[in-house]
Amino acid sequence: MTINSIDIGITLKKVETLLSEEKGLSPAMRSMVELLVLLVTLMVNRLNRNSRNSSKPPSSDPNRKRERKEKGCRKAGGQKGRVGVTLEKVDKPDKVEVIKVDRRKLPRGEYKEAGYEARQVFDIEISRIVTEYRAEILEDNEGDQFVAPFPKGVTKAVQYGTSVKEHSVYMSQYQLIPYKRIQGYFREQIGMPVSEGSIYHFNQEAYDLLETFEEKAKAALVTSEVLHVDETGINKNGDKYWLHSASNSLWTHFSPHEKRGTEAMNSIGILPKFKGILCHDHWKPYYTYDCTHALCNAHHLRELTAVWEEDKQQWAKEMKALLEETNRAAKDAGGLLESSKSEKYRQRYR
Repeated sequence: MTINSIDIGITLKKVETLLSEEKGLSPAMRSMVELLVLLVTLMVNRLNRNSRNSSKPPSSDPNRKRERKEKGCRKAGGQKGRVGVTLEKVDKPDKVEVIKVDRRKLPRGEYKEAGYEARQVFDIEISRIVTEYRAEILEDNEGDQFVAPFPKGVTKAVQYGTSVKEHSVYMSQYQLIPYKRIQGYFREQIGMPVSEGSIYHFNQEAYDLLETFEEKAKAALVTSEVLHVDETGINKNGDKYWLHSASNSLWTHFSPHEKRGTEAMNSIGILPKFKGILCHDHWKPYYTYDCTHALCNAHHLRELTAVWEEDKQQWAKEMKALLEETNRAAKDAGGLLESSKSEKYRQRYR
């Protein structure tokens, strides 16, 4: 690390060399200098920490630059065997516009229709649709009235429809668009006023309806063979919370909690019942659960990077390269190595 054109690492080594050669220092002075060297070393290591060699998020990296990905062996463009996505003509288009030939521009003569050439344009139409329900009222000879029932959910004189609520929740909770921008979208694109309070209530209504889904997700995660878990700090109304995640290839469960450790994990209720393979960052509370434990290699790579950059331990650099090579080989093999190849990598690891 360099500060004001001074290489801190080289300077520290010079100080340590001079300190070992200086014989006239008192024990007190020597201890003081050694302590200062240690403190500077710790501070430099801390300043060198970033998202590449620690659990710090990329947003905290100073002067971060987009790193180029390592050039692979695959050619640019679509890969062989991939499932492509393209538009295909539909048999029943929503709208048909017939384009007539301007006969005034044709040479003189007689013409007959010989068919047509069709081209389809896929587009979207964003507009407000107001549906008015008019419930018929019948009255008998005695003056008693009978009113036809309104559809389920139509309870007010004026209200938002299901599609508006779905659209709002999708933008807010999946696309993570702020309330004011969602307001602007409805106002400018659709011509419909929607308050921030309404957007909040749409989210709350969706949350209440998803209670049974949450229980279903938890049950699926508890019985899965492999479970990936992690926790990260978040801000909730100005207070520090922890967002706990548990996921497999099909299901993901997020739960915010005031606590980070076992109190939160037990409250969420997934890990106490789980008996499969639990993949995590080897944080101590995870080991309190009776299951098979697997350690996350993404965390290993960051830690190995830190050991190499800070302490120049060659074994850390070699181990990182081996893990990355093994990962590439497994991906090229479709996710599972043959037993013979797997054993070779295992022997190199040991």
